[in-house]
Amino acid sequence: MIAFLEGRLLYKSPEYIIASVQGVGYQIAVPLSSFYELPELNESVHLHVHTHVRQDAIQLFGFLTSQEKEIFLLLLSVSGIGPKVALNILSGISPLELGQALIAEDSGRIQRIPGIGRKSAERIVLELKDKIKKLRSRILLTLTAAEEGREKVWEDALSVLLNLGYPRPTAEKALVQARKESGEETALEEILRRTLRSLSK
Repeated sequence: MIAFLEGRLLYKSPEYIIASVQGVGYQIAVPLSSFYELPELNESVHLHVHTHVRQDAIQLFGFLTSQEKEIFLLLLSVSGIGPKVALNILSGISPLELGQALIAEDSGRIQRIPGIGRKSAERIVLELKDKIKKLRSRILLTLTAAEEGREKVWEDALSVLLNLGYPRPTAEKALVQARKESGEETALEEILRRTLRSLSK
């Protein structure tokens, strides 16, 4: 089973890429999150790979980070979610945002991904909300510097709310809403101000 590939990028499109590894061309489907970060053609590419075996085909799904691959495998564990749907989900939401939506049980955010209906979104939350908490610390190891900053604010804000006596589920849901309103704002004071305003309603 292929788990990792390092080779030369021969072709890339939103549907799939072709990587040449020791004279063999591998066709690999990738999420848009990885596609936009791919190098130029004929440059070296490194991919974490999931090999999906069916009766009539062997498919390769590639990811630039182990974080993306781990989330992909997590999505495959949901009943009714196949590799193409899982790839579509990763193309519509970042691993960090998906993890936060699962923790806050925010099926509405997942439902906004093209092709994901209400029942599918609710099933994803139901089946993964506990699993994502166990994987959370390991998944966050590969965050970018910007994501690390936002995550640090999230953790600090959550700690403040818990110390104020708010239940964790209530605090996490309010933080998700505050982050939606503040966009890329990472200041702890602003996140807390929005969160407390929401909790006071």
